[in-house]
Amino acid sequence: MITRYFREYSLELNRDMEYKVYGERGRLCVAMPSQDGRFYDFENFGMVETVRGWIEDGQIMLACPDGIDGESWSDKYGDPRRRIEMQERYFRYITRELEPRVRNHGDTWGKAIVTGCSLGALHAGILFFRRPDLFDTLIALSGTYNAQEMFPGYMDDLIYDNSPYHFLQNMPADHPYMNLYRQSSIILCVGQGAWEDEMLAGTRAIESVLRQKGIPAWVDYWGYDVNHDWCWWRKQLPYFISTILS
Repeated sequence: MITRYFREYSLELNRDMEYKVYGERGRLCVAMPSQDGRFYDFENFGMVETVRGWIEDGQIMLACPDGIDGESWSDKYGDPRRRIEMQERYFRYITRELEPRVRNHGDTWGKAIVTGCSLGALHAGILFFRRPDLFDTLIALSGTYNAQEMFPGYMDDLIYDNSPYHFLQNMPADHPYMNLYRQSSIILCVGQGAWEDEMLAGTRAIESVLRQKGIPAWVDYWGYDVNHDWCWWRKQLPYFISTILS
């Protein structure tokens, strides 16, 4: 499996950003880091290995960007406006800089897949629901999709824009994104075991919103033995990737 490391300057974030790319051709799959995670975590926790076969067969080209959660979602004592402004800049980095740069590193076609575990699922959800022109497949594992949960008692325009639970509720029925959502593959998965209570509630909440809007989604609730942990995400990701690529 061909693996490449990149360190490139981001105008949006005003710093160098690191990422890794696995494979040279196929559908682009962007794997967002979990909370406070790094670009190498997906590999180090064995997630890349679970999709090695599809990478080596040229069905997907996997990209793992670095994160800045310590300046946004995780900085719970920081100024909330500054924190969410950093998240917005990160969103623009992924959509305006990383996505086109990665495509230049290989032979890709069509819209991209975006995936993530835990807070990475929120990142993935934000990317998919805000940019269905770039992404047509969401595989979100053990996520919660209400950004305000990370900003208790605070709401502004950027919190709203980064909270699929909120902005989807108010999206008009004739919004052009509605058709794009319905033409896409939306997969939300969560376990019902240890440390999944918050994510279970968050998944049920976004499922309700999607149902009200008539947006089809595969919402898969795994068993009571399925914990909020990498060992289960290593089972879930290849399971869902296999259905997407079959």
